[in-house]
Amino acid sequence: MTTFKKGRELDVEIEKLAYGGQALSRVDGFVVFVDGALPGQRARVRISRKKRNHAEAQLLEVLRQTPDYREPFCEHFGVCGGCRWQDLAYERQLYWKRRHVLECLQHLEGVAEEVVSDAVPSPQVTGYRNKMEYTFSDQRWLSPEEIAAQEVVYDRCFALGLHVRGFFDRVFNVNRCHLPVPESMEILRFVREWCRESGLPAYSIRNHRGFWRFLVLRDGKRTGQMLAHLITGDLPGGASAVDALAETLRARFPALSTVVHSVNTSRAQVAVGPVSRTCFGPGFIEERLEDLTFRISAHSFFQTNPLGAEALYRTVREFAGLTGVETVWDLYCGTGSIALFLARRARAVAGFEAVAEAVEDAYRNCALNGIENCRFRVGDLKDVIGQASDAPAGLGRPDVVVTDPPRAGMHPKVTAALLQLAPRRIVAVSCNPSTLARDLSLLQERYRIMEVRPFDLFPHTPHVECVVRLERKG
Repeated sequence: MTTFKKGRELDVEIEKLAYGGQALSRVDGFVVFVDGALPGQRARVRISRKKRNHAEAQLLEVLRQTPDYREPFCEHFGVCGGCRWQDLAYERQLYWKRRHVLECLQHLEGVAEEVVSDAVPSPQVTGYRNKMEYTFSDQRWLSPEEIAAQEVVYDRCFALGLHVRGFFDRVFNVNRCHLPVPESMEILRFVREWCRESGLPAYSIRNHRGFWRFLVLRDGKRTGQMLAHLITGDLPGGASAVDALAETLRARFPALSTVVHSVNTSRAQVAVGPVSRTCFGPGFIEERLEDLTFRISAHSFFQTNPLGAEALYRTVREFAGLTGVETVWDLYCGTGSIALFLARRARAVAGFEAVAEAVEDAYRNCALNGIENCRFRVGDLKDVIGQASDAPAGLGRPDVVVTDPPRAGMHPKVTAALLQLAPRRIVAVSCNPSTLARDLSLLQERYRIMEVRPFDLFPHTPHVECVVRLERKG
C-alpha cells in the first residue's frame, strides 16, 4: 500500500482536471491533486500535503506528454499567477469548462448532458482583457537565472508588475503580457522606469510605507480609447510627480485618452482610492457593445472581456424571450449593462444594485443611449427585494427576472423572495458553478431548468461563466 507522507515522490497518471483547475490522479484509489499537470500525462510528482481524503503534490517531471499539450506562448508562464491553462489546447479548455459546469449541476433535477450546451468560446483568446491591474513593490521577485548569477541587481528594490503565483506579497516585473493590447505593455514599461527614477519609493506591504502603489490600465476595444489610473500613497511632492508623469505620458502615448490619480492611505491592498482627480482628459473612456455606448470611469466595474460579454448578454436577451410588454427585474445590475441590452425589447426594466456609484453610472449610460424605460434602486438586495414591487418607485411585479450575483451567489432571502414573486421566467447568470448549483436547487421548488449555456470569458484560466434559463412550473 502506497504511503503519502510529505516529500514522497510518485509516478502518477493524470486522469482529469478538477473544478478549480488542479489536475487529478489516483494512486491505489487515493486522490492526488497535482498542480500544473494535464490530463493524459504520466508525471513524477512530490507530495506536498497529506489530508484525510486526498493529497496534494508538485509536478517534478512529465514522463509522457499528452497530445493536448501546447507550448506556452508567454515567457512568464509558471511564474505569473494567471493563464494557468495556456499549455492546454484551447478546444480542450472549453471541453473541461463544460465538464465542470455539468459536474456541479448534474445532481439537480432535469440537468442531463443535453441540457448543458457546449462552452461558447471567447471571440479573442489573447488581447481580450480591457483592464489590467499592476502592483508596485519594494521587493522585486528575482528570476532563477538572476539568483544563479549571484550578481547585484540594480532594481531589486523596485518592481511594477504582477503577483507571483501562490504569493500575495511578491511581484515580478512583467516584460510582456498577451492579455491586454500591446500599447498597454509599452505604457507599463515606461511608467515602471519613470517611477523608479523619480526618487519616490514603491509601497511596501510589510511596513506600509512608500508612495507608488498601483497602475491600472483600461482600454475600449471598439473605441481605441485608453485610461491610466495611478493609485499612490500621500507623500510631500507626490502630486507634482504624478502630474509630471501624466504630462510625459500624454506627449509620448497619443492613444492615452486620460490619466486619473487616486490617493489611498489605508493599509488595504486595493487599487482604489477615496480621493481622486483627473490629471488630463475627461476622466473616463467609452466602449461600444452592439449599438450601445458605455462610459467607463477609473472606478467603474465593466466586464473584463467586453466582446465575450457581448455574446453572453445576447444569450441573456434570447433566454429572456421578451415581446415588448414585460416588466424585467435586473438583480445585481452593476452599471446597467444587461439592463440596457434588454430595455428596448421590454416595457420596463428595474435594476437593483448595492453600490450607489454604480447606479449613477447606470443612469448615465441610459442617458447616453437615449433609454428612458429603466429605473434603478440602491440597496442591499436581500433587504429591499421583498417590498420592491409595492415600492413608491412603482417598479411593478416582474414578468422576467435576470440575476447576476457575485461569486458567493444569492442570499437565501433573495431566492425566497423570487419564489414568492414567481415571475414566469428567470435567467440566471453566474461566474461560479458551485454556488449556482446551490441557488438553482432552491429555485427548483417552482422552476424547471431548461438550458445551461457556459461561456469562456477568461481563456487559459479555469474560470467559466454560465447563463441558465428557468421556466415556472405549471
